[in-house]
Amino acid sequence: MFNKLKRVIEMYDEMLSTPHRTEIARELRDEDDLFLLLVYSDMLGIPNPAFYYTLELYPFIIEKFHDWHLRMGMEHSPLDGIRCC
Repeated sequence: MFNKLKRVIEMYDEMLSTPHRTEIARELRDEDDLFLLLVYSDMLGIPNPAFYYTLELYPFIIEKFHDWHLRMGMEHSPLDGIRCC
């Protein structure tokens, strides 16, 4: 009984979110871009008071940065301190 109810809820959720998938994906991509801007802002010349804390995140988000600069039409990393290609 519980599995059937769970499946009905999943189907209902899917039915509601299907028309909005592209909007949701765009919003998530925009949030990721903003996060990358905050993390790499010090390298771009924008003062970042949390630079010391975001420094630990660089190894984890280098792939996202690579995907970002390719999506923006840049063949290579625009930042000298980051070599992802």
